[in-house]
Amino acid sequence: MLKKISKIPFSGTKEQEEKLRREIAECAGDNSQLMHVMQVAQEIYGYLPFEVQQMIADGMGVPLEKVYGVATFYAQFALSPKGEYAISVCLGTACYVKGSQEILDELCAQLGIGAEECTPDGKFSLTACRCIGACGLAPVITVNDDVYGKITAADVKGILEKYQ
Repeated sequence: MLKKISKIPFSGTKEQEEKLRREIAECAGDNSQLMHVMQVAQEIYGYLPFEVQQMIADGMGVPLEKVYGVATFYAQFALSPKGEYAISVCLGTACYVKGSQEILDELCAQLGIGAEECTPDGKFSLTACRCIGACGLAPVITVNDDVYGKITAADVKGILEKYQ
């Protein structure tokens, strides 16, 4: 059995559910439309919580494990909500050898969440990614569109304070 990923309770609205159910109804019976339905669901909810995955599986007539498998295989899908400030920590080789794991650990400690989680107030979400593409600035994190390079774990507190 699949488990819920997010610690934040699911709070979808009736309107969101109706919109997703209409899309599912249009595509039901055509398993080639599964990814399309999942993309629409993510646009509606911002992520694919367990409850939405179950709705898709039931409506499309596919096993929940298949929906989950697609959601975890493709990077475009998120299983937990994104915060107002989405933080990404690069764990690519250049960043990792220069201390990005320590930066991730410090962010987890400061925010009280793990990677791929969102703070209960919805303010911050944290993602560990493989490469941001700014190897010359290693180690690198991003906060939404802001890029922070050549940082250390000691810089984390000051960076977070900018977004409080």
